[in-house]
Amino acid sequence: MIVLPQINPEAFRIGPIAVYWYGLMYGVGFAAALVLGNVRLRRNGMLLRSDRFRDLMFFTMVGLIVGARLGYMLFYTNFSFFKHPWEIIEVWKGGMSFHGGLIGVAIAILIFSRRHDLHLLDVADFVAPLAPPGLLAGRTGNFINSELWGRPSDLPWAMVFPDPAAGYLPRHPSPLYEALLEGVVLFGVLWLFSEKSRPRGAVAGLFLLLYGTFRFLVEFTRQPDAQMGFIFFNWVTMGQMLSLPMAAAGAWFLICSKGFEKKGEKRGCFFG
Repeated sequence: MIVLPQINPEAFRIGPIAVYWYGLMYGVGFAAALVLGNVRLRRNGMLLRSDRFRDLMFFTMVGLIVGARLGYMLFYTNFSFFKHPWEIIEVWKGGMSFHGGLIGVAIAILIFSRRHDLHLLDVADFVAPLAPPGLLAGRTGNFINSELWGRPSDLPWAMVFPDPAAGYLPRHPSPLYEALLEGVVLFGVLWLFSEKSRPRGAVAGLFLLLYGTFRFLVEFTRQPDAQMGFIFFNWVTMGQMLSLPMAAAGAWFLICSKGFEKKGEKRGCFFG
């Protein structure tokens, strides 16, 4: 059993302005995406120019932040914001949803691809390998904040989180599980997979399939959100409900892309 120390959620202050670890992790994620994106540009310069890549990063950054916040309000607050709409902008109180962020990024990619006359799935395939380092940073931020802790456990690596709501019980370090699977493993698989030319939609499909599967499995060790609890049968969580269709969509994209590859066609499942 490991007892975690209480870590100040503030990384540092500049006068009256506090910079929080979790917000800092968003910056780390975007910086990593910029660096890795430029590496991919050198390998696939036919898709994007450097100036368009900067536009793409701006679109996805806005889509991610807005989508993550709105997704959290829709999926995890029991629609309390209908009574208190100002809660939507109270981001300093926490509350960002990956699945909402994914929807926001998808909308941003759609707008960007239409604006620049690019195929939606080509852009999605380009962006997908850039996301896992940001997921790794985000889950590290969750761990530093002692949030999203797991269910009680007697495993040797179980940890006691300093949050009183965790009951000072040894629990699964679920943010670290997600950091490892969604950040390290997912990045390694996607980066190697995208090294070779793939059918349209295959890289994005693999991202959806693997993230959805990893998240679904880790949710079995993660304590459900207190305001939500379990959704079905006393074991299905909201995270699992949202991850299942994501994984299914990824599998469908992979199957379709493989089928079109065999026919010698470069098409997408729903975006031919």
